[in-house]
Amino acid sequence: MWVVKLGGSLNADPLLPQWLELLAQLGGGRVTLVCGGGAFADEVRRAQTRWQFDDLPAHNMAVLAMTQSAYMAHGLQPALQLARDKAEIHQVLRGGQTAVWLPYEWLRDRSGADTSWDTSSDSIALDLARQLNAERLVVVKSCAIDPTASLAELGEAGVLDRRFASIAAGANFPIELIHRAELARMRSLLIGEVRLDA
Repeated sequence: MWVVKLGGSLNADPLLPQWLELLAQLGGGRVTLVCGGGAFADEVRRAQTRWQFDDLPAHNMAVLAMTQSAYMAHGLQPALQLARDKAEIHQVLRGGQTAVWLPYEWLRDRSGADTSWDTSSDSIALDLARQLNAERLVVVKSCAIDPTASLAELGEAGVLDRRFASIAAGANFPIELIHRAELARMRSLLIGEVRLDA
């Protein structure tokens, strides 16, 4: 089973429907989609800057931004099946369909290490991949990705969040970053024409 994280920047990208169609068509039975918050999360940042409220409500609002993106993905591609938790994800995958995750379980009642902007939807997708014992995590980005950079270096460059590399340490599955324009490559990966680490 794969977890595929689509960066929130794709929410306004003309390629978004093609990504969703690809994952719905070829990801059935094995792909769980995690959606970044995109402009919905940007609005949370603006509101927090304006009103100076704590990181805990901002975190919960950002998780709900991811949820809005998931509902939008489902609205654009109804073949994707909404799933609220691990049990529903497994049910969708057993039915031969692609799951799109609603991350309500990441809402928090108390502040902690995971309730700051240092933890983004990338790390949340990584956490889900660990919980699901995923075979792979694929993170789709709109920005340029240096293929020689480490996860820590990508965190420093702002490609990933600052906590991603430390959370990824010891992960027992490969983590691949690919660019949003690499639809053909993703298709080849899903049908097994190339290996992720090729």
